[in-house]
Amino acid sequence: MNRKAYLAVVLALSATVTVAGAADEKAAADTAAKAEAVLAGKTATASSGKTEVAKANFEKNDAKLPLWSWQQVKSPVAPNVQQKNWVRTPIDAFVLAQIEAKGIKASPDADRASLIRRATLDVWGVIPTPEQVNEFVNDRSPDAYNKLVDRLLASPQYGERQARRWLDLARYADSTGFQNDTTRPNMWRYRDYVINAFNKDTPYDQFIKEQIAGDEINPKDQNSLVATGFLLNYPDNYNSRDLVQRHYQIQTDMTDTIGLAFLGTTVGCARCHNHKNDKITQKDYFSLQAFLANTSVDEKIVPLVKGEQEIQWEKAQAKYQAATKDIRDKQKAILDTVREAGVKYHKERYLTDSREAIFKAKEQWTPLDRWVNHRLENISTERDVSGYLKRAAEDKNFEGHKPELVEKWAEYEKLTAELKKYDNLKPTAGSRYISAATELGNPVAPPTHVRFTGVHERPLDEVQPAFPAALTDEKPVIVPTATSSGRRTALANWIASPKNPLTARVYVNRVWNQYFGGGIVSTISDFGKAGAKPTNPELLDYLADSFVKEGWDVKKLHKQILLSSVYRQSSAHRDDAYKADPDNKLLAVFPRRRLDAEQIRDSLLVASGKIEDKVGGPSVFPPLPANVNVGVNNFDNNPAWTVSKDWHDHNRRSIYVFTRRSVSYPMLEVFDPANPQLVHSKRDVTTTPLQALTLFNSDIVFGWSQALAGRVINEAGNDDSARLDKLYQILFARSPESSEKSALREFLSKQEKEIKNKTVDGKFEISTPTGLKNAQGQDPVHLAAFVDLVHTVANSSEFSYRF
Repeated sequence: MNRKAYLAVVLALSATVTVAGAADEKAAADTAAKAEAVLAGKTATASSGKTEVAKANFEKNDAKLPLWSWQQVKSPVAPNVQQKNWVRTPIDAFVLAQIEAKGIKASPDADRASLIRRATLDVWGVIPTPEQVNEFVNDRSPDAYNKLVDRLLASPQYGERQARRWLDLARYADSTGFQNDTTRPNMWRYRDYVINAFNKDTPYDQFIKEQIAGDEINPKDQNSLVATGFLLNYPDNYNSRDLVQRHYQIQTDMTDTIGLAFLGTTVGCARCHNHKNDKITQKDYFSLQAFLANTSVDEKIVPLVKGEQEIQWEKAQAKYQAATKDIRDKQKAILDTVREAGVKYHKERYLTDSREAIFKAKEQWTPLDRWVNHRLENISTERDVSGYLKRAAEDKNFEGHKPELVEKWAEYEKLTAELKKYDNLKPTAGSRYISAATELGNPVAPPTHVRFTGVHERPLDEVQPAFPAALTDEKPVIVPTATSSGRRTALANWIASPKNPLTARVYVNRVWNQYFGGGIVSTISDFGKAGAKPTNPELLDYLADSFVKEGWDVKKLHKQILLSSVYRQSSAHRDDAYKADPDNKLLAVFPRRRLDAEQIRDSLLVASGKIEDKVGGPSVFPPLPANVNVGVNNFDNNPAWTVSKDWHDHNRRSIYVFTRRSVSYPMLEVFDPANPQLVHSKRDVTTTPLQALTLFNSDIVFGWSQALAGRVINEAGNDDSARLDKLYQILFARSPESSEKSALREFLSKQEKEIKNKTVDGKFEISTPTGLKNAQGQDPVHLAAFVDLVHTVANSSEFSYRF
């Protein structure tokens, strides 16, 4: 670094420190002006264009101006462009203006087959069928593409695809995590709520309100109750012995999640100290947390309307209860002899501040005591008493040890082993209850304090619910009800307000990221100073403004993007575009993207013809690879993964696969799925040898390849050329080129010889296509070679990408 450049850096840093901490504003301004003069190029060689950008950014970040994302959304007018015939929607004008400023042009439309494959993968999360491709390619009406988009958005598969993206943000899982990783049997209902909300095109502002405060807004509406599962998806440790700390940790998780998911703001950085980058103080953080202070969870709400799932679950449960009644009665009789001592022993295991609440008379409970005792009731089970009996029988040094308990424990263990024999009668999926947020029928909330360095044992000043002071001067309007504080309703109303400068911007940016593999703001959940600036701020505000004006209509937002010329562009490489914009931030070329984990698995199921299109219902357990042993659940000693009895469930879409926090489904895991431990804003895209090895060596994937081979033969007949055409049409929405077909024929020939060379004593084992309608007269060796070819082509990079 030369002396002038070094001086520029030193002065710039000096300006930052001075402006941030000096009492003398004039001195700070003088220092900043010197830095600006150096950085402006008076003593450096930076280009004038870069200088102007640096100066503009410096001015934008002036301490006296609000952060760009905290300023009200504008209503920008679409700019004039030269290539007017390329503009189909206002989106195109905003994008094209920047492209033309670089002296290049936008790309032409992609061919129709590529376009329908792209759009179907993006909107549905699966590849289209050859019939769907042919219908669109051959439809010469001027509104052919419009009709395609309408069909895609009208399908239930749209809701499944969108829901998966939202569940990433909601840190959705079917289990609690931590060492016990206890199953949450009701959480699938929240997943179904999200799917249905997108399919019904629930306005986004309503979607927000239901998830934050559905139980307050519509306490008698089952859908609104289930929606609050958004708050309840936090990882949870049922073994925690500090229930007061657990209350604090859960409120912290909810606060951080709301900040990231809805506001694109890292509010959690202000828990331990004032935010280092954004104007969010510790007081602001805990004032936000105060909105959630009275929030608890009720996991045993009886559904207002029983559906087929509930009816079937209750039938199975009744059968199990009847068959095991005698055993369970005997177990209860044994535990009843030590129940009082066992419950007392269990309660005494909690830490001091928790015990103070637990052993306090109910009429003396504070709001926090009420939360603690409700939590204790929710997580206590018969295992607490049986655990006491076990220790009292086996540990001679234990104060509760009695010789007669040894025999009782032996009998209890014997009954437990007998009871285990009836496990096959238990309901294997679903539940009879709903989980929802609740304020336990009391509008008085526990106090919220600022915590010294975020430590819950060190409370400072008490705070009341309030919005971040630097973001708005609006005061919350809190209207308590007889059973709830009304605080979360006030928070939801503020977040979902058209005046909130963040909410609409953050959401439209998320949708943009889904289609183009990067947001207009690349830091998807960080719209703060540490986050990226928008590459096209006028486009971002146009999308946000029109989104709100259209009634927060999510499908209209998707449709507007899908119909744009920007989205329809070819992804073919262009040297001129690459030279002008190496990172393709201007989108002069449509960005290619690897499919995500669910798209790969679900598209393989579609290709094989095995996909089950059932929408909704309890989570399913498809088979695991033979070498995977997941063990048992530490909380109830049940297997952590019990393969679903109904084989149809094995081929459900990936969104319905049970999400256990401690055991990721192996095939999805290697392709960078969402991490359910936290708000997952953007999927990673890695390329590793393990991905290819998983697809190639998986017995499950190979089985799908056998089914795909059978489908191809059934549909294309006995001609190898027709079979190769059909295979490519299914997987890639195109026919193979002549060079590809020649290579495939050569592979078939070599693979037949390879199979024959593996004979042992004149015998060999082969894997032939499954589902063949007529295998008579067909050479089994040739069929086996064709399965290998199908398996190889399905594992190609072209299948795993969309263009």
